[in-house]
Amino acid sequence: MPDLSTIMIFAFAAIVLTATPGPDMLLIASRSVSQGRAAGFLTYAGIAAGTYCHALAAALGLSQLFLAVPIAYEIIRWAGCAYLLYLAWKTIRSESTSFSTATSLRKLSSRRIFGEGLATNLLNPKMALFVLALFPQFIQPNAGSLIAQMLILATVLNGVGFIVNGAVILLSSHIRTRMTGLGRFKKLPQYLLATVFAGLACRLALGSRN
Repeated sequence: MPDLSTIMIFAFAAIVLTATPGPDMLLIASRSVSQGRAAGFLTYAGIAAGTYCHALAAALGLSQLFLAVPIAYEIIRWAGCAYLLYLAWKTIRSESTSFSTATSLRKLSSRRIFGEGLATNLLNPKMALFVLALFPQFIQPNAGSLIAQMLILATVLNGVGFIVNGAVILLSSHIRTRMTGLGRFKKLPQYLLATVFAGLACRLALGSRN
C-alpha cells in the first residue's frame, strides 16, 4: 500500500479538490434541500461508490478506452446527458412537491436516490479521466497491488469528501428546515433539483474532454 507520506499528500490534494464547489456538491446540496438530510447522504454514498468504480476501471486499464477510442467517450457523454435530462423531467413531473421529508422519501426510495447518485457519477466520463490523470501520480510500483493502491486512494478521497459534503448536507438541510413554513414556495426545491440536473446535462454536453 502507499506509504503514509504519500497518503497525506494525496489527502491534502483531496481536501482542495472536494472543497472546491463542483457538480457533485451542487447535486448533493440540491438533493438535501429538496428531500432532506438522509437523501443528501444517500446521494453522496452513490457518488462515492461511483468513485470506487472509476478507480477500479482505471486500475484495470478500462479508462484508457476513452483515450484510445474517442467514440467511447462520446457515447458515455451523451448517455450521461440524456440520463440527466430524464432525471430533470422526472423531477418536474413528480407529485412530491411538499417540504415534508416523510412525503418526499416515501415517493423516492433509498435505492433510487442512491442509484441516481451512482449513475450520475458513472455516466460522467470526465470523472474517469480525472481519476486516470490524478491517481497514478500517487501510485508506487513497488508498494504492492495496483488495484489495492487505487482503491485505498479512492477511500481517502471519499473519506475527505464525506467530511466536506457532510457539512454541505447539514447546512442544506438546515436551509430546508428554515424554508418549511414558506407554503407558497413549496415547489421551489423541486424546481431547484430539476435545474441542477438540466444544468449538469448542459455542462456535460458543452464541455470539452479536458
